[in-house]
Amino acid sequence: MAMVDAEAPFLEGGEEPLAGVSDFRGRPVYHVTSGGWRSAIFVAVVEGAGSFAYYGVSANLITYLTGPLSHSNAAAAAAVNVWTGTARLLPLLGAFVADSWLGRYWSIILACTLYVLGYGMITLASTLLAQQPSPTLDNDSSSRPLSLQVAFFYASLYLIAVAQGADKPCGLSFTADQFDPDHPSECAARSSFFNWWHFSIAVGIGIAINVVSYIQENFGWGIGFGMLCTVMICAFVVFLLGIPTYRLHVSIASSGSPFARLSHSFITLANNSSFFFRTKRHQYEDEDATTNLEEARGMLRLLPIWFACLAFGVVFAQITTLFNKQGHTLDRRIFGVLELPPATLQTFWPAAVLLFVPFYDRVLVPTLRCVTGIPSGLTLLQRIGTGMAVSLAAMCVAALVEARRLETTRQHELVDDAGATVPMSWAWLVPQYMMVGVADVFVIVGMQEFFYDQMPKELRSLGIALYCSVIGVGGFISGALISLIDRITRSGGGDSWFSDNLNRAHLDYFYWVLAGLSAAELVLYIYFARSYVYKDKRDRAK
Repeated sequence: MAMVDAEAPFLEGGEEPLAGVSDFRGRPVYHVTSGGWRSAIFVAVVEGAGSFAYYGVSANLITYLTGPLSHSNAAAAAAVNVWTGTARLLPLLGAFVADSWLGRYWSIILACTLYVLGYGMITLASTLLAQQPSPTLDNDSSSRPLSLQVAFFYASLYLIAVAQGADKPCGLSFTADQFDPDHPSECAARSSFFNWWHFSIAVGIGIAINVVSYIQENFGWGIGFGMLCTVMICAFVVFLLGIPTYRLHVSIASSGSPFARLSHSFITLANNSSFFFRTKRHQYEDEDATTNLEEARGMLRLLPIWFACLAFGVVFAQITTLFNKQGHTLDRRIFGVLELPPATLQTFWPAAVLLFVPFYDRVLVPTLRCVTGIPSGLTLLQRIGTGMAVSLAAMCVAALVEARRLETTRQHELVDDAGATVPMSWAWLVPQYMMVGVADVFVIVGMQEFFYDQMPKELRSLGIALYCSVIGVGGFISGALISLIDRITRSGGGDSWFSDNLNRAHLDYFYWVLAGLSAAELVLYIYFARSYVYKDKRDRAK
């Protein structure tokens, strides 16, 4: 008995150790001394800092590309979309590495290391580029940044994207793993955790957009990027301080790689006529094989939902690109004196999240619970669909506001003056930012919980990566659309929809295209969602 006590130093009041988890030294862990909110806070700090740093770069990146790097509007928007798309797609690779080999805990350690290196490199790159003469109006080649320096800048950007790939599928799933789904109070806490997790991320984003963009434009890009590096170093230290409290899932050596098992199941499905013709399942399948086949079928059922959410990813990509460029042209003065940086207007997106999450969690959910009888107020798919409808409305509003801006430029004869400030208040952009923020609470949080919950336990990092990939693929689609439309609309010698002179551009037309795309995908989403069967119902049916 004494030996058992020595092996289990955290034993409290005869409590049984948690099954399938251990601490960082491989010892048993208990509810009273590990996991829960006490552990989640440490991980939330590093994830909030990661979002702070990431949006400290992405929120104002298009300004940096069109300024110090002298890119055109279309080229800069496409470059931002490709970078953000890559950062959101790499979590698929990160999930594979984490779930098959490295584990979520060590993936976060690796991500933090890469974050510090990436933000250190981008600080150095921007400092070196600042030594170059400012671009001149006649585009003198001597004033353009050297290609080697630009390449170093992009290398640092994509190192940050790699860090995102290692971090994003693991941070949220690792934190959710700190809550025991079989423990009543921890299970309830985990359900609320997804909302408040997004709340904390929005805090980091809001601070980044306001503080970092102001420092970048008023004190120097190198100082702004250097602050991000410092924040990530501090957050890394905080994450390390929480190590004694973390619950680490114990892998079963005999089970092999979950991806290898899943791949084998997909091959079996392809050869199994019951998948295509729904005939009687082969009698020789044992229980484990049947379970694996059901997991594979469950994965395939997620793909139509994933595909139908891509339009939201395209809409989401506009926040840090074209919305930002619109803000450049408007009157951004407040109190008649202080002029806001264009990126600061993006604050209304996380502000909407900060305001709406408490309202949704404390008011809307209890109200809907009384109406629907569903503990969460809405099912996960209903929540996602609601957000997609809000994002559709946001694109319609954005198109109408841009049409009003163009009309104002014509009324004041500013069409040919690319640098003119349009006599139209920045407040006109607030509704589209706020509506995307509200849609974010419905769609992003809904996708996080949906893909985490519906995946097999061993592949939940991949579930989080699937949600990230919606935003990533959406960014690539947005970049491809912008490049294609830009090429088509300027091919006849006319003005591009994304002309460097936004007063001659037609962003309103592009927003209407996105509204139409959102409407088509919403119809498709409803069709797929109505026939989807949740995993817990499938498990009960078996």
